[in-house]
Amino acid sequence: MTLQVINSPFTEQQVKLLNELIPNLTEQQKAWLTGYLTAVSSVSVEVAVQEQETAPVTTKDITILFASQTGNSQKIAHKLASAIQDENNTVTVASTADFKVNNLKKLDHLFIVASTHGEGEPPDNAISFYEYLHSKRAPQLNDVKYSVLSLGDTSYEFFCKTGIDFDERLKALGATAIVPRVDCDVDFEEAANGWIEQVKPAIATTSASTVVKPTSPISNINNEYSRNHPFYAEVLEKINLNGRGSNKETIHLELSLEGSGITYEPGDVLAIVPRNNEQVVDLLVSALNFDGTTTVSINGTSLSLKEALFDLDITALSKTLLAKFVPFTSNEQLAKLVEDREQLKDFVYGRDVIDVVETFGPWTWTAQQFVEQLRKIPAREYSISSSYGAYPEEVHVTIGKVFYEQEGRYREGVVSGDVASNVEVGDQLAVYVKQNPNFKLPQSTTPIIMIGAGTGIAPFRSFLQEREEQGAEGKSWLFFGDQHFVTDFLYQVEWQNWLKNDVLTNINVAFSRDQKEKVYVQHRLLENAKELYEWIEQGAIVYLCGDEKTLGHSVQEALITVIEQQRNVSRDEATEYLKELQKQKRYQRDVY
Repeated sequence: MTLQVINSPFTEQQVKLLNELIPNLTEQQKAWLTGYLTAVSSVSVEVAVQEQETAPVTTKDITILFASQTGNSQKIAHKLASAIQDENNTVTVASTADFKVNNLKKLDHLFIVASTHGEGEPPDNAISFYEYLHSKRAPQLNDVKYSVLSLGDTSYEFFCKTGIDFDERLKALGATAIVPRVDCDVDFEEAANGWIEQVKPAIATTSASTVVKPTSPISNINNEYSRNHPFYAEVLEKINLNGRGSNKETIHLELSLEGSGITYEPGDVLAIVPRNNEQVVDLLVSALNFDGTTTVSINGTSLSLKEALFDLDITALSKTLLAKFVPFTSNEQLAKLVEDREQLKDFVYGRDVIDVVETFGPWTWTAQQFVEQLRKIPAREYSISSSYGAYPEEVHVTIGKVFYEQEGRYREGVVSGDVASNVEVGDQLAVYVKQNPNFKLPQSTTPIIMIGAGTGIAPFRSFLQEREEQGAEGKSWLFFGDQHFVTDFLYQVEWQNWLKNDVLTNINVAFSRDQKEKVYVQHRLLENAKELYEWIEQGAIVYLCGDEKTLGHSVQEALITVIEQQRNVSRDEATEYLKELQKQKRYQRDVY
């Protein structure tokens, strides 16, 4: 559309500007502009002109980027946007995957909320931005004012590394930090809110250009259930999915969401807020040689030591935690262990706080000092294995029980052990839902390739339930692996029914222990390389869910091999092709 000057109320210069602008607007931008012009038309034009001439509005361009694997960073980014959005600020919120890196140098204020994934790696949606920022192509950013909030987990060696890397790189490129970086542990709400409260006045005191601009609309963030405000969901069903003789125990759990108002989408995550096992708490109190009835204070609340330990993290060991313990013992071996990376890695694997207390005493702490070193126990997160459309006001999860013996003591996962051994139908679990924007179903006609092993099959059950409800026509292909066909084919009957009803197009399984040579999911990918690549070329989206160290790396290497062979390109070119699929959100991973 081209605007004509004839009978137009605009000057020739204005017509020229409009004809340059309008063809480049998206439909969303046109709709927004229409609403904006309608709103301002109710104000006297004469007054508006006078105000612009006499008192121009000082507006700051603010960009908030989030690097998020499961949605926490995205949520905080929008919360920051809501806190600073006013008539003086133009705020843009975007994923690092969607941000045009060429605009980096043009920014005025930049705020990054970044989580760290796996062993110090950026989340999938931040890989390209991270690589660009650390490349020689990254520009000098002397005019950019910034701050970083990093999310992590102190039980991992590379705590908050992605956020730390962003902060250090921005500083090296000449950007000015207006608020120091804040690093958050898994219980991040208080620290994140504190960072936002620092950012607000810092923005107000920094300089900005004087322009007149409409403000950007910001999504409203509703009050939701959280770690500190969970919903208590009743257990409706509990089934062990493994057959007799399996060395695994995988629990299918169905929970009621009735009355909660909670909804979710396939790919989202259910977080379960745990309480420590009473026997483990009693063992720890005994090892400490304390009286469990001793009064301690947690965030201003007085309670017994035993009651406090139910909700504190006494299972996960980390360098951060052990370093906190060092001043309370005369045993020099603990300090040496903290400084020896390899020995520390070996020691913390499979051990808990009881092991530390028993190994490195005598201790000088009081009960109060001891609890002050511990963090709140983190929620455990599980891929949702149901479709809300298929099961309204219910949520299903698939939980593999973690259990092993070490140092002569039997140990269980905090949630998985409790669910498998103690939870019964009618009991309640404290839960909340976390969105996972990086693991989502496409349009119903788009083909999907689903790759998972063990409990990694969970989200794909929700995918097919959803597609069945929608009457989707898109093809689907499942690759699934576990140990034994007879005992470990999770949800076998459901997959067979979906295959029969054409909801599932193809299925390939790999049961590693059913033959002499171990066969895994990645082998099935290579065996079906030609058809697999054809699906990808037809626009299929590839999904991977499972353990990063065992499944994630092997499957990724297999996919690169498939591309390398079928495209007849080099290994490096195949790797770049897969990276491009990831940028386009056609290769999505939910790995842990």
